[in-house]
Amino acid sequence: MRRYLPVLAGLCAVGLATAFAVHAGAVAQAQTPEARAKAIVAKMTLDEKLSQLAGIRDDSQDLFRVVPAIPHLGIPALLLTNGPAGVSTGGSRNPDHQPLATALPAPISLAASFDVRQADSYGAIGGAETLDVGRNVLEGPTVGIARVPVNGREFEGYGEDPYLAAQMAVHDITGVQSEGVIANVKHYVGNDQETNRFSVNDDVDERTLREIYLPPFEAAVKDAHVGSVMCAYPKVNGTFNCENPILLGGVLKKEWGFDGFVFSDFGAVHSTVGSANAGLDLETPTGANFSPAKLTAALNAGQIKIATINDKLVRRYATMIRFGLFDRTPTMTPIPAQADGAVARHIAEEGMVLLKNAAVAGAPILPLKKSALHSIALIGNDKAVTGGGGSSHVKPLYTVTPSAGLRSRAGSGVTVTTDSGRTVSSAVAKAKAADVAIVMVQDSEGEGKDRPNLTLPNSQDALVSAVAAANPKTIVVSKTGGPILMPWVDQVPAILQAWYPGEEDGNAVADVLFGAFNPSGKLPVTFPRKESDVPANTAAQYPGVDGTAHYSEGIFVGYRHYDAHKSTPLFPFGFGLSYATFSYANLTVSPTQVSVDVTNTGTVTGAEIAQLYVGSPSSSAVPEAPQELAGFQKVLLTAGQTKHVTFTLDARSFSHWDTASHSWKVSAGTYRILVGGGSRDIRLRGTVTQ
Repeated sequence: MRRYLPVLAGLCAVGLATAFAVHAGAVAQAQTPEARAKAIVAKMTLDEKLSQLAGIRDDSQDLFRVVPAIPHLGIPALLLTNGPAGVSTGGSRNPDHQPLATALPAPISLAASFDVRQADSYGAIGGAETLDVGRNVLEGPTVGIARVPVNGREFEGYGEDPYLAAQMAVHDITGVQSEGVIANVKHYVGNDQETNRFSVNDDVDERTLREIYLPPFEAAVKDAHVGSVMCAYPKVNGTFNCENPILLGGVLKKEWGFDGFVFSDFGAVHSTVGSANAGLDLETPTGANFSPAKLTAALNAGQIKIATINDKLVRRYATMIRFGLFDRTPTMTPIPAQADGAVARHIAEEGMVLLKNAAVAGAPILPLKKSALHSIALIGNDKAVTGGGGSSHVKPLYTVTPSAGLRSRAGSGVTVTTDSGRTVSSAVAKAKAADVAIVMVQDSEGEGKDRPNLTLPNSQDALVSAVAAANPKTIVVSKTGGPILMPWVDQVPAILQAWYPGEEDGNAVADVLFGAFNPSGKLPVTFPRKESDVPANTAAQYPGVDGTAHYSEGIFVGYRHYDAHKSTPLFPFGFGLSYATFSYANLTVSPTQVSVDVTNTGTVTGAEIAQLYVGSPSSSAVPEAPQELAGFQKVLLTAGQTKHVTFTLDARSFSHWDTASHSWKVSAGTYRILVGGGSRDIRLRGTVTQ
């Protein structure tokens, strides 16, 4: 971790430079952040207070994503930068001025690792590089649930399961904030589609909201103590998020005890009085509604209390003090590109999911053995897929192309030829002439638009089929941000889901294909067989009718839907192969703990992700999914090794949200305990009575 040492002397600066006050004596230093913040706010004039409730934009100085400093009070500037996938925008609206940073693999890839240790590293890289580029707030992680697989920002999140998303979010946030940077969990809540995102109304029932969409935010607040929350664009049950008193003032601040500050997604504020009283603390990027003039008018009319204004500032300043922002100066520091890149490479490898590895000539086609190869035809885009489009896009410090990675791993004895795939006949000729053909396919996800469907664009399906027909040893590497349809699934012997691997794309993919890294990732989203199989499969559900998206599928999102309907997906949630094999034995179950022995029955070292699911008693009054993820553990095992894996259960593992009492309840009855390597790979079963 690259921590910045506190600056002990106060610095007086001009313009928007951050300023720091000298603290007088041990008494001032011993103040709590809240007490210190209240003392600062007490010294502010009304004009100063109102100037601090919105960001500013100054194109003449190329300033953006900033709340200015007040030097004479020792209040530093709040300096935002995007990124849920690494440091993105910095403080400029000019793409040419965006800072260079480590392009981490997409967050969906991080989720596929099912390994919170990777999330710790992911967050630490993002936090450290935020400081390296001179900023102090990182806008991430994105924790929205993958309700519709065509969502243009599915790559930014952690998949379809709230428990998995919550665990990854907590560790990502902890990593960011360990560096003295304020994390920003987003988008609170229901920003589950890009289509009509500025205005769509999410019609979602209370139980579904509590069980599916709120848990990652709840964990971010209660377990990770996230410093800030971003309120989202859509309406929830008729009220815009940034002026929703139930969600902001009620659930977030009062019920969960959130003591940080809320700022808006850019342009997501629709009122002055409503937003201020609901619990919005800061309007970004600028003060269209939280302008000094509008706030003054509301104060004079008695529509907003000065105590409300003060609370917003105390919340933000106390958070900034807690993270050391008042006591250090931001500096630009060179990013250790190779060291951070090595971490990005490892995280990318951990997240790759081997979907298929059939035998060719009597043996699985993967891992490739360079001693048995003379030539490889690389078909498709020979550029690193560093991430999706939009505000999360990182300008990478460097990139590794697929061909460079393959050549480095295969060695000089193997010839790697490339073909863009734009002309099928050319690609087929290259494939026929090679020992192995590797086809790189990809989608194009980005902020502001959803994918039109789950079909690969630009006739890539036809390309795969043609290459597979030309070479029986065809391997498909899928670089997508979410599920795709695979009409060629039975035509190719091997499929590797690589997501958006980040700047180390070429090296990470080659490491897995050649077995330098044994794949261990599991799917955090279900891959359907056809479009109509997805949970939200009507126009009323998605994209919505007359401005409203009806979440009528309720809690049956993702694998919960497929399990309840006994529908067989192309690849189920939690699925992923390895070059090793694993067995499970000796299940023991109690109301608070589940344990199992996992053994590597293969011939090479590999990691298995043991998954625990709970099946709750279901009734017409409280319909339950057949099973819900309640725990996961990644264990690394040498050939023949056995490890004892333990899962902890608590009341929430068995609870549903009771709409009558507006609280969590445990129904009396028998609960099924299911353990295995995936949602459709259950090896051992037990029961618990509640």
